[in-house]
Amino acid sequence: MKRFDVVGVGYSTIDYLGIVPRYPGLDEKMMISEFIKQGGGVTATAMATVGRLGGRASYIGKVGDDAFGMFALDELRKDGVDVERVIVQPGARSQFSFIAIDEATGKRTIFWTPSDVTLNRDEIRREDILSGSVLHIDNHFPEASLFAAEIANDSGIPVLMDGGTFYEGSAELAERADVLIASALFSRQYTGEDDPEIAARKMFIGRRRLSAVTLGENGCVYVTADGVFHHPGFRVEAVDTTGAGDVFHGAFSYGLAGGWEYSRIVEFASAVAAMKCTKLGGRAGIPTLAEVLEFIRIGS
Repeated sequence: MKRFDVVGVGYSTIDYLGIVPRYPGLDEKMMISEFIKQGGGVTATAMATVGRLGGRASYIGKVGDDAFGMFALDELRKDGVDVERVIVQPGARSQFSFIAIDEATGKRTIFWTPSDVTLNRDEIRREDILSGSVLHIDNHFPEASLFAAEIANDSGIPVLMDGGTFYEGSAELAERADVLIASALFSRQYTGEDDPEIAARKMFIGRRRLSAVTLGENGCVYVTADGVFHHPGFRVEAVDTTGAGDVFHGAFSYGLAGGWEYSRIVEFASAVAAMKCTKLGGRAGIPTLAEVLEFIRIGS
């Protein structure tokens, strides 16, 4: 059986991204200054990050047999991600997104299409989950992710959950996460707290080893058994923030699989996410391990 540093269960998509001088009004035309098409999606991009950093990553998900699905798999293969456990559903429509990026700030507006595919609980194989040192999940396929997390919990494999938006079943899934890294939106929806630090504290319950709330350019606040900490993040000239959170989570999973100290993982993941923002799209700017270490050395 193949062994992996990180096994990811979740969704993938295709992103069409364009930079515009400002967001247009209704019935207005505007020229795109730069355009790119690339793979996207929460867990898929996290696994691409692990692969780009030199880790062994396996992506478990489902796509349609359309051109979008095939492109998504090809993009993952380029970063060395194993996609042998991806299910290709005949006649199904894969997800894709149109993303407009504001030239001045790097902030983005996302328009996305739903997909016909759903990864089911009975499509998760125990041996595939056990092949990784870390399980990385999102909450887009809650039943499948929950079953995968249960397998990992029972086997002592740490589970990292990417909390982006709070959906039905997210709370139950979060109970299975050893590491819960949430967006500010998810943390508010999950805990009812507007203050990120209070929310991170409230999320540090049950089996949790670390809870964190990501704050974009303001870094993140995280809680461990040793206390509450804030990492300010790294300053870069941002071109596009698309996928920054996904990349942060992927880099965190990479460090977690390596057995690093949490403070080192947070610094590392923050650096990888910041570097990603210097190029258009969620994946074009993902650095190699050597590039990250040099970036941290120069910035420290």
